[in-house]
Amino acid sequence: MRVSKIATPRTTIAQRGQPRNAPQQARAAQTRAQVLASAAELFADRGYPHTSIDHIAKQVGMTKGAVYFHFRDKKDIAAEIVRELYNRWRVRLDEAQAMGLPPMETVQALLNNAANKFFEDDIVKAGARIQAERSLSDTTLPEPYVEWIATISTLLAKASGAGQLRDGMDPESAAYMLVSAFFGLQHVCDVLNQRADLPRRWAEMSGLLFASIAASPE
Repeated sequence: MRVSKIATPRTTIAQRGQPRNAPQQARAAQTRAQVLASAAELFADRGYPHTSIDHIAKQVGMTKGAVYFHFRDKKDIAAEIVRELYNRWRVRLDEAQAMGLPPMETVQALLNNAANKFFEDDIVKAGARIQAERSLSDTTLPEPYVEWIATISTLLAKASGAGQLRDGMDPESAAYMLVSAFFGLQHVCDVLNQRADLPRRWAEMSGLLFASIAASPE
């Protein structure tokens, strides 16, 4: 009498290439992102000093232990939000450069896009506030603004080479001015109106700023 073999599901090449714990890793990454999103909302609204792990756990609907499974402490969460902020700025730069605009217009597109993200993105709002309150936190954060100044300075140097920058205008000085004006404006708009008017106010200010550094039309 022949004993029939029980058919077993065949593993595909794609499945064999995946780690067995891939679903768990995906769920952990999703949960970690949810913690960051909830913490960002609180940091943006309450500030770093007035937000606790208890607040974050309640906001995300988890226990404190579950939050601590993904992050060592509040400092770790804050640092991760700031790192994500810088990652998002680099995405904004890539988007602006992908538009294929001349250098000066690329700077304008980058800052216009950033103004809109300040209005709608909690990670951006929280990261900026954490950076502004860095003296009140006990965590090590990247030095703010220097990457912005360097990036815009490089673009303005290209603009100068293309004849777009006013004669005698130093690209680094112009970049410093633009970054200072942009982040100063977002802070004022935040204090006075929760940034609701930031895109409009930036459109007004940027018109004046770029007119002051651009080459005169022939």
